[in-house]
Amino acid sequence: MTKLKVLMIDDEVDYCQIMKNFFTKRNYEVYLAYTLNDGLNLLNSVRPDILFLDNNLPDGQGFTYVDSIVEKNPHLRVYMVSAYYKKSDIFYTSPNVIVWEKPLSMHLLNNTFETQPSSA
Repeated sequence: MTKLKVLMIDDEVDYCQIMKNFFTKRNYEVYLAYTLNDGLNLLNSVRPDILFLDNNLPDGQGFTYVDSIVEKNPHLRVYMVSAYYKKSDIFYTSPNVIVWEKPLSMHLLNNTFETQPSSA
């Protein structure tokens, strides 16, 4: 069985490392990008199954790219994650786009993501 791929685009290095550890322990393949540009390049080359996208990045606003990301990658589950947003201002019609506020709880992550079987 192929591992699911997760791409994290977030400039908070500690947060990315914690999330990488969480997903690696559950047998996901994890990729990290700390800028929007690097993340969009990885998105095209890695073709992840799950994307965690921060809004406030050093080189742009992640939320402005969601529609085009979903249009080009209809299989992708997108988790918009930010500490700074107004819920009423963010609305996506795609069922594959979920908006979460930081900090994320372990309870939420554990209930949302399962351990992937090993490909042995």
